[in-house]
Amino acid sequence: MTKAKVAAIATHFPADIVSNEDLAAVFPEWTADKILAKTGIAERRISAPGETASDLAALAAEKLFESHHIDRESIDFLLLCTQSPDFILPTTACVLQERLGLRQDVGALDFNLGCSGFVYGLSLAKGLIETGSARRVLLLTADTYTKLIHPKDKSVRTIFGDGAAATLVEADRGDASAIGPFIFGTNGKGAKDLIVKTGGARSERTEASATEYSDESGNTRTDDNLFMDGGAVMAFTLRAVPDAVRRLLEKAELTIDDIDHVVFHQANTFILETLRKKCQIPEDKFVVHMSHCGNTVSSTIPIALTSLPQPADRPRRVMVVGFGVGLSWAGTIIDY
Repeated sequence: MTKAKVAAIATHFPADIVSNEDLAAVFPEWTADKILAKTGIAERRISAPGETASDLAALAAEKLFESHHIDRESIDFLLLCTQSPDFILPTTACVLQERLGLRQDVGALDFNLGCSGFVYGLSLAKGLIETGSARRVLLLTADTYTKLIHPKDKSVRTIFGDGAAATLVEADRGDASAIGPFIFGTNGKGAKDLIVKTGGARSERTEASATEYSDESGNTRTDDNLFMDGGAVMAFTLRAVPDAVRRLLEKAELTIDDIDHVVFHQANTFILETLRKKCQIPEDKFVVHMSHCGNTVSSTIPIALTSLPQPADRPRRVMVVGFGVGLSWAGTIIDY
């Protein structure tokens, strides 16, 4: 029986860098060392004016094709996870089909999801492959959140960076699936806790929505900018993720001892370390890989996966769990 596996990953980051020293100059109440201690991030990559998520995704895909000797003609389906598409319409994945020179008989679609998006993308790719609809799926994750951030809002400016990842998911004749099982979760009641309030059909951008205001912590933004209720998101994370880990291990009929590595969405190091302890995950299994790029939303998990050692004897069994905007969460286990 045909099964799906993660065959290769490549990443791409914008050229522009904002360091902690740069941010400390804007927010003098925070030193560069304090920002590093609070977030675990030393620098974040920032997309240039006019540089879009599709630009980053295309460059990640080209790196994947070149570094892993992948014939673009072999791609049967293109999936793009982004919350910063080039246009309201058409679908950015269709634009990327032409830009990447893929066949015209491929499928191509966007899906709007954030921090859990990579795991959702793996589930979609697995479904396409194991139902015989495709043999090779190009899963792209790309976001340019920094374009949504007010420059005086340190609550989010210190955390988020831009980036993209290209993941090849392909058919394999192995006996056991190399991706799965999956668990999912959704709580739309928390949609307000991580949101850009305007710009969609529900609430247009106006002169009033562009008016600046400051919160009690001194963060300045407008309703056109990204807003995050850090306390609410933290509380959600501490509720949802440990339960997700428990459910996933039960569904897979495994224990944490059977897992080689654990890769959570790379939100910030404070959240990650709190979750590691709460989930009782050994430190040597737990992956933190974000100091050079920040929280890149849908791309944090594949970026972190590229940091894993590649043993010669067998694939590593890796638990991946995404959580955040939506509110949404998802987890799976892959052999990588």
